Amino acid sequence: MVRAFIAIEVTPGIRERIRESQEILKQCAARLTLVDPGSIHLTLKFLGEVIPDRIQSVCAALREIREDPYDMNIGGISGNNPSRPRVIWCTIRDNGSSASLAHRVEEALAPLGFEREGRPFTPHATIARVREYDPSLQKPMKELAGREHGTCVVRGFSLKKSTLTPRGPIYEDIMRVEW
Repeated sequence: MVRAFIAIEVTPGIRERIRESQEILKQCAARLTLVDPGSIHLTLKFLGEVIPDRIQSVCAALREIREDPYDMNIGGISGNNPSRPRVIWCTIRDNGSSASLAHRVEEALAPLGFEREGRPFTPHATIARVREYDPSLQKPMKELAGREHGTCVVRGFSLKKSTLTPRGPIYEDIMRVEW
């Protein structure tokens, strides 16, 4: 089985600015697991465990998706619950383009038997998980809420393999779709 997902990459410069924000987050007393800056991305769809024989059909379906390039702004820090977050992420503004792309991915993969996501798509880039909450986390979250991490032009997306290890996931490109 291949653990797979579809993602938009962010630029190295944005990843560096996110790393700087992670350093600020680390100063609180909450126990955080930081995402390796080199792995930060926007997930369009998590596929889960895929039978290797199905990967070629997934690739063929994804190759049919075409979009115009668009600007994606990686903004401030937020979380899944403002008063007691379990996941911390960067907000993303792109005039709905990533949501539209995620919908196109859903449409392309549904005929292959991949279940559609039931929740509305909220574009974000996860940067940390909260293992043990502490109220001191609120200060850096507020400080970083308005921080801008940069803008990049989205010109495609990747089908990625995720291998879970004790040191964190290792991501590898299976294929890339570019416009």
